[in-house]
Amino acid sequence: MGTRIIKCLIVIASTGMSVAALPALADTVAALDMLSRATDNAASGLALARKLIESGDLLGAMASLERVMINHPESNEALLLHASLLCRVDDRGGSLIEFDELRGRDFPDQVWADATAPCAALGSKTGSGD
Repeated sequence: MGTRIIKCLIVIASTGMSVAALPALADTVAALDMLSRATDNAASGLALARKLIESGDLLGAMASLERVMINHPESNEALLLHASLLCRVDDRGGSLIEFDELRGRDFPDQVWADATAPCAALGSKTGSGD
């Protein structure tokens, strides 16, 4: 039996779901497997997050970035994109905390400006602590 089917059966057995839910659950497990594989590598995880942003799936992009940050905490690029996304999902306070943490790291001026632009659009004084 395939790994996906086994995972689905385990979920169904442990939650009391009906077997009729198996096809939808298999799609979900397949999507999670794909996300897991894509975020094992920082570059592919960032590419996935950017693709999700372009398609308007900001929460999916956040999930992808959070997984990249867990697997690659040294990825300043993932941290910066995550901080930028926080503003786009209306978590200005969280974003400012992350931008303050990243301030002083080696980012090209235009990359920093692009990342902080969503906070500026919300009327924030990025990095000022308020």
